[in-house]
Amino acid sequence: MALTLNLPVESGALVPYTLRGDVPVKPRAGIAFNRIAYSAAHVVADPLAAVDPWLQATVDWDATLAYRRHLWSLGLGVAEAMDTAQRGMGLDWPTSLELIRRSLDAAKDTPGALVASGCGTDHLDIDKVKGVDDVIRGYEEQMAAIEALGGKLIVMASRALARVATSPADYERVYDRILSQARQPVLLHWLGDMFDPALAGYWGSHDVDAAMDTALGIIAAHPDKVDGIKISLLDKDKEIAMRRRLPTGVRMYTGDDFNYAELIAGDGHGSEPTHGRSDALLGIFDAIAPAASAALGELAQGNVDRFHAILGPTVPLSRHIFAAPTRFYKTGVVFMAWLNGHQSHFTMVGGQQSTRSLLHLAELFRLADAANLLEQPDLAVHRMKTLLAMHGLE
Repeated sequence: MALTLNLPVESGALVPYTLRGDVPVKPRAGIAFNRIAYSAAHVVADPLAAVDPWLQATVDWDATLAYRRHLWSLGLGVAEAMDTAQRGMGLDWPTSLELIRRSLDAAKDTPGALVASGCGTDHLDIDKVKGVDDVIRGYEEQMAAIEALGGKLIVMASRALARVATSPADYERVYDRILSQARQPVLLHWLGDMFDPALAGYWGSHDVDAAMDTALGIIAAHPDKVDGIKISLLDKDKEIAMRRRLPTGVRMYTGDDFNYAELIAGDGHGSEPTHGRSDALLGIFDAIAPAASAALGELAQGNVDRFHAILGPTVPLSRHIFAAPTRFYKTGVVFMAWLNGHQSHFTMVGGQQSTRSLLHLAELFRLADAANLLEQPDLAVHRMKTLLAMHGLE
């Protein structure tokens, strides 16, 4: 029997919507990928904690780690304590470090589980940061804490550095210092200002091509210390241009939540494999994990058409979740986890569940159904109706 519910549209009317009734996407077991694929993972808030959720971060550790085990079971790595986990938007550094510690411990029980952890400067009081030496100190403090746990670093873009740097040379000085000390190759992270306005002009220029030159120069000076770079600019042409210029063996990890399917598939450019395709470190993989796993499995088997057939329908959903203001995309990611039964509530650290409208979430529901991503349709409909009722729509 078809499932139907009434969903709001822009006119304010409620319009019947009937689910497609297609079987949710399921990956085939036991297939190794031919791309490295990290999902940036969200955190599950503790809705019963006696705190002010705008001021204090409280995490449901059991549910949060269960979701990481779910991602590992699908063959995806976990990019831990990144912006998808609300780093800088509700998740503070002490809680982030505890999250990293718990994830690394959990990964030990999962053969082959990949974890890379966000290292930044967000514990610094930005108003007291006077220069790049303070930024270096901040990076070194988090770097030491994560490496003491045995963690692989994702060197995140620094709001403090963006604020105090006066030239590309300041970026070169900071990254040269950090990379020279790294115990193992790191991932660099270039997060565009659409994700975080405080990062405008990163690498010392508002001109993307000039900024790219600086970043590439830093990588070229330390190719043995850089596993790859994740760029989140939502511009596929800039990503392709940059990956073709990376040193041999340095990977491009796409962070393009608008164009990931074609970037991962690649264009076969050049004789160096990493110049012709992107690996992945994506927030959207949290929300579309089964489809991402299934598609990557098909790609590894050479079934490119099937890869696109699975992943293509997820792109409209991703573009909607990451629509401007893009920094609020985490709300859509957590909403998907709630719809699919991976957590029992739709509340977020920092009260961020309020950053998207009911109309936005209703369209997200439709697009998730169109992409065959509602893992338990009956549950998803029940929870969507609950949300509607909370907004006065019985």
